[in-house]
Amino acid sequence: MAPVRRLARSRRRIRPAFGSVRITNYVTVVSCLILAATTLYVLVRPPLTPADGHTIGGRTSTPWGPLDDNDRLLLVKVRQAGLWEMPTGQQAQQRAKSEAVKEAGRHIAEEHGVLDEDVRAVAGRLGVVLPSRPSALQQGWMAELSTKSGDDYDRTFVNRLRAAHGKVFATIAQIRATTRNSMIREFAQRAMAFVLRHMGYLESTGLVDYSALG
Repeated sequence: MAPVRRLARSRRRIRPAFGSVRITNYVTVVSCLILAATTLYVLVRPPLTPADGHTIGGRTSTPWGPLDDNDRLLLVKVRQAGLWEMPTGQQAQQRAKSEAVKEAGRHIAEEHGVLDEDVRAVAGRLGVVLPSRPSALQQGWMAELSTKSGDDYDRTFVNRLRAAHGKVFATIAQIRATTRNSMIREFAQRAMAFVLRHMGYLESTGLVDYSALG
């Protein structure tokens, strides 16, 4: 009987081991499922920030009047203008040959810092999600400027930024004229003043090719 009792005790000692293996396998399977679900969510969920500067939310009501996609577009465009012009203006102070271009770059970088704070505050109050990086086109301009130096840099800097300011000014002016949201209207007024000054800084360098503006 002694051998039988020893065998029974041995089997009782083995059972927890098998149970432990089953628990370990269960935990592993659950962990894999959670990881797979998390990965799938990251891949298919909509981005929290518009990647290309396009934001859609339809018309919504706010205490300052209705907010539509054109109003959101204004905030997005101003935000993206700052995201490429702030670092580019700082770069100009190192790469530009002309003191006038360096000075224009300094003013543009500093003032876009102020405007960026403004647009983020307005977007926060209106519940608009802003992009966190420049558009693909703007990133291309930044890459182009990084290959330039001397007079070539100066001309490219001035004309790229002057053309960009002209386009964003037209967008701001159009939305300023048609928006039904008083907060957007007031912000557009402030933004237009910044853009007009920046065009003046760039034009004061004497390097703007007006025939290329369109």
